[in-house]
Amino acid sequence: MKLLQKRLLLLAVCSLFAVGGLVGIAVPAGAQSAAGFTTMLDAKNMGDWNKSGDANWRMEDGAVVADKGKGGHLVSKQSYKDFVIRAEFWVTPEANSGIFIRCDPKSIGAKTCYEVNIWDTRPDPSYGTGAIVNFAEVKPLRKVAGKWATMEITAKGRHIVVKVNGRKTADLQNGMFEQGHFTLQYGGGVVKFRKVEIKAL
Repeated sequence: MKLLQKRLLLLAVCSLFAVGGLVGIAVPAGAQSAAGFTTMLDAKNMGDWNKSGDANWRMEDGAVVADKGKGGHLVSKQSYKDFVIRAEFWVTPEANSGIFIRCDPKSIGAKTCYEVNIWDTRPDPSYGTGAIVNFAEVKPLRKVAGKWATMEITAKGRHIVVKVNGRKTADLQNGMFEQGHFTLQYGGGVVKFRKVEIKAL
């Protein structure tokens, strides 16, 4: 009888540990921020993009890098209307980069798309890093050069919100561009992206 009780007690303890282990595994998995996101590029894979311009995009040291050329874009092959984009990037102080959204691939520019800027040393800093050029000035001003930073862009209907390192920098209500492709820009300096993901809303 005592032997049976010991075995039952041992079984109960083992069950508790097993459940605890499962809970320990399940909580982090459920909290993953990438749920519902599609990875467009990561530290191992440059992904599948259309190229525009002559920027020398390439994989190097776990990131997609460009540091030469008159300028260029990596253009998503799919068009998006409502979405969230998350990107990890690194730039030198003089670098000119950004993420353009709702673009026509045949005409990419600040007047034909929403340009979410990455440019710490822009002559007019009101549209520097974290701003939507020509549409929403950056508040507060952000400097990101020389370290890995994150950008999150949420576009839903007329409402576009930009966050840099988790802090909101631009908030726009505008319906000029309703749908289109998004791009990663190289305009000068050294520009790196090591993770880009998107979720359609």
